[in-house]
Amino acid sequence: METQRQQKIGRLLQRDLGQLFQIELKTIAPGTLVTVTKVYVSPDLSTAKVFLSLFGPKDKKVLLENFKTHSKEIRLLLGKRVRHQLRIIPDLFFYLDDSLDYIERIDNLLQE
Repeated sequence: METQRQQKIGRLLQRDLGQLFQIELKTIAPGTLVTVTKVYVSPDLSTAKVFLSLFGPKDKKVLLENFKTHSKEIRLLLGKRVRHQLRIIPDLFFYLDDSLDYIERIDNLLQE
């Protein structure tokens, strides 16, 4: 169960990461629409699980590895954006959110 503080920080990180991916970090995922679907922050606020939904690429796992290798750069840019709201910027761990793929698969099964 997330506390209210964790939820607020998660929403803050989700909003700012989404803006970073749209504006400043287009080189990490060229030609791909990146959406931050959810951010879970640990109780001690030191780590954050970032769930990404990727539209466009054929191989999403390669692109996810690209995000993982650039996590320090992303954390630095995020820290510059939220430096007045957070004392410690959490370490970012990226995961693939496949809920939309799952929903599409269920819809296809129901239509058959």
